Amino acid sequence: MSSIFKYIVTHHVPDLDAIAGTWLLKRFDQQHYGEARFEFVDPGSQLSPDRQHELQVTSQEITHVDTGLGEFDHHQPDRGQTYVCAATLICDYLCQLHPDLKTDQALQTIVNFVNEIDHLHEIYWPAADNHRYAFMIHELLEGMETMQLHDDDSLLHFGMTCLDAIYSHLTQTLKAEALLNTKAYFFDIKNYRCAAIETENDDVIKVAQKQGIVLVVRKDPQKGFVRIKVRPDADLDLKPVYDEVSKQEPNATWYYHPSGKMLLNGSNKHRSQSPSRLSLAQVVTMIKEAYVV
Repeated sequence: MSSIFKYIVTHHVPDLDAIAGTWLLKRFDQQHYGEARFEFVDPGSQLSPDRQHELQVTSQEITHVDTGLGEFDHHQPDRGQTYVCAATLICDYLCQLHPDLKTDQALQTIVNFVNEIDHLHEIYWPAADNHRYAFMIHELLEGMETMQLHDDDSLLHFGMTCLDAIYSHLTQTLKAEALLNTKAYFFDIKNYRCAAIETENDDVIKVAQKQGIVLVVRKDPQKGFVRIKVRPDADLDLKPVYDEVSKQEPNATWYYHPSGKMLLNGSNKHRSQSPSRLSLAQVVTMIKEAYVV
């Protein structure tokens, strides 16, 4: 493919598949679609010759996504019974163009999710009727459609912004998982499994706790900040650690959360704060000594 496409065409009130397919082209094939604008048609339709004339474009300068029965549509009779969607078709194209995307786990996770939603497979999820699923991207899109807050273009851009955020989050989470497997120091206190790690990636804390680690301490090697968190279900209070760290460095900005489960030195929400001068090893030693029976 050597053409520079001027327009991506999808259907009115774009759903997650239409938005994801458009996002994939714009984000991962900027060579061909970086400057592409958007047009909207009725589902199944193609951009009319009259509209093409108005826009001064040819059919070779247009790509249809999730409509038009073309390369990136899946509503043809031969595709209708297969487990594909516009996003998977576009992902296959992108992986041919950039083979390294085959191993991009964040990208593949998004595409698999979109395909699952497009085939209504969320009805098979655990506790599928739980209202927490209302917070997911495809439900938000449907809610916005009902509220009629957006036109086609703004709904498309909202969805693509969400996908940018999801892609960034997944990338950080996958990096966190790898860091825990390669850089974390594990230790035990009160029969609780704990982990300490030096990294800028704050997602390691939540990832570790999801894996069953009860206490996690992270030190940012660049900024010097230290964050200690305990799982909410653990019978462990960080007050003894807070008392000790307050004695050793009274000028550092330490915040002890009333729950007893968080002891924080440094936060993106705090604009005036002093980092800890303690090394990660010193913090771990302090934690161990605080819970000696």
